[in-house]
Amino acid sequence: MNGRQTAAHADLTSSSVFGAPCWVSLTTRDLEATEAFYRAVLGWEWRTGKLGERYSFASVGGVPVAGVSAARAVAHAPVAWTPFFAADSADETVSLCRERGGTAAVGPLSFPPGRAALLADRDGAVFGVWEGELISDWERWRRAAPAFVELHTRDAFDAAIFYAEVLGWGSEVPGSSEVAYEDERVVLRSQGDVVARIHSGAVESAPDPALRPHWQIHFSVTDVEACVSAALAHGGDVHQRGQNPEQAVLSDPGGARFSVGT
Repeated sequence: MNGRQTAAHADLTSSSVFGAPCWVSLTTRDLEATEAFYRAVLGWEWRTGKLGERYSFASVGGVPVAGVSAARAVAHAPVAWTPFFAADSADETVSLCRERGGTAAVGPLSFPPGRAALLADRDGAVFGVWEGELISDWERWRRAAPAFVELHTRDAFDAAIFYAEVLGWGSEVPGSSEVAYEDERVVLRSQGDVVARIHSGAVESAPDPALRPHWQIHFSVTDVEACVSAALAHGGDVHQRGQNPEQAVLSDPGGARFSVGT
């Protein structure tokens, strides 16, 4: 393998964008109904891969953008979207998560061509980490589907410290994600793009004890109204429109929430 091939291969591994979101995955009870819903709402195409018939890959223009796994009815697995962050070492990240007060729900487990773990931060927000070859080229994935992921939590600054310690945000290591505070949100940038945000309300506001901290996936679309209409027509629901007609929070027939916006 020559130098150019080595560099190109490195660009497709988790090490090249460590700390940044690199994949999103959904757990569902009804795989066929879920595929039909997202095909209608987001125009996704579906295929199975190396992970078997119970895990489907969604693609946009031939670019893999998301995965959906079928949960066994007895597993009590939550129906939800989960962001996965790139990691140099899944084992080390799991250890750091536990040391900083988080929990490890699953893994690390081997899923060729990489390893994954499912974790939760100190406030219970669930996220995943991925080590190894990226499922989709990071630049193409960023352009094809998710605009960003956002953590809704009780204390944005405490959450930012946790993720910085666990995922290496803001470190001096080349390639690490940059962290800043903008518009009452902690903002994460990777290679110049905003890839994640952490929000806990206005600075003067007290933390909301009723809030269940969670990561929300935001998909970029060209027509929000068309997505809303398609979601309602295919068994989904609309939870939030607010004052901005260019955004909407939706849920699929299984109850998993996500947002769309232009």
